[in-house]
Amino acid sequence: MKILVLGADGYLGWPTCMHFSSLGHDVTAVDNFSKRRIELEDGIQPLFPIHTLHKRVEIWKAMSGHQIQLTVGDLTNHRFVYKLLEEDLPDVIIHYAEQPSAPYSMYTRENAVYTQYNNVVGNLNLLFAMQRNCPDAHLIKLGSMGEYGTPNIDIEEGYIDIEHNGRHDRLPFPKQPGSFYHLSKVHDSHNIMFACKLWNLRATDLNQGVVYGIDTEETQVSADLNTSFHYDHIFGTVINRFLVQALAGIELTVYGGGSQTRGFLDIRDTLKCVELAALNPPLNGEFRVFNQFTEQFSIIELAELVCDAANILQPGGSKLHPGIPVGIEYVENPRMEAENHYYNAKHGGLTQLGLEPHLLTLDSVIEMLKAMNSVQINHNLIQPTIKWQSG
Repeated sequence: MKILVLGADGYLGWPTCMHFSSLGHDVTAVDNFSKRRIELEDGIQPLFPIHTLHKRVEIWKAMSGHQIQLTVGDLTNHRFVYKLLEEDLPDVIIHYAEQPSAPYSMYTRENAVYTQYNNVVGNLNLLFAMQRNCPDAHLIKLGSMGEYGTPNIDIEEGYIDIEHNGRHDRLPFPKQPGSFYHLSKVHDSHNIMFACKLWNLRATDLNQGVVYGIDTEETQVSADLNTSFHYDHIFGTVINRFLVQALAGIELTVYGGGSQTRGFLDIRDTLKCVELAALNPPLNGEFRVFNQFTEQFSIIELAELVCDAANILQPGGSKLHPGIPVGIEYVENPRMEAENHYYNAKHGGLTQLGLEPHLLTLDSVIEMLKAMNSVQINHNLIQPTIKWQSG
């Protein structure tokens, strides 16, 4: 298949490019490097040094013999998007190309506006370009479980059957996003669903949980093919942050009481989920939704798991603070979220297509800590500085 990967320089985008390229597909990678600009502006660096996307594409070709085409451009420029799809005519479009941080979107008015403009307008331009140039292409869009919020009922996969005043209907599951970033994802979902209905397009919305992990099969070939693993308070996910704190001898910072519960998945399972969606496309006119995660954990459960793993790997303490066991610190929650809540989200669709997940265990956490054991850690990047209600 001809596969277009939008947002190819990111944590998920680059492994996705290599994964489909290794399977023999014709891959085109697209990015505008806006995340790198944010990193420069905020003094953020990934845990492992990573080459530019141009350099990694060259290294991948030399090591694997597979070609990845690289195109630089911005989805908010509709002329670029129209030309891209007219020339490439992809079978599958994998869309990661959005500002990916909820904390970033809550920092200032400018950040919120940029997030919504970049994400919503870019996605709309893509839909119009698909309608004009490749209406039979399959759009695989990365959504978020954060679109749903934490309702006091089971979260279904995209749709819910409703009985009301003696009548029945199947409706999109109600959305209760908790940040301007997650709001942009809700707008995307609604726009894609409408475009499928209006233009007979076909799309899969992958409402992804929190991703963790360092390596995929392809990144393990060479450190020169690393992806952008972040542990900072803007782009770092909670497990990745806990892992780095444990190695640095910093107490694991649990926001609030730690009972917040979310869905999680290994980065290798993200690649498999996207592959399964690509190999099993929906019908034209269909807007299909999968909840893309494999396990549910509370934040305190994750912190305790990482502490146990760190204290096994470094008996009596971290490499920087021997004799002092890795512990947990409860800090004021900078986010606007319910801490004590019901959470049971359905996620059977991808399993039915053949997903065999990598589950988070004590041994798997130990292996991730071992892989990170020699890195340099910037302590200034870890602690949260963005309060979501500050405006």
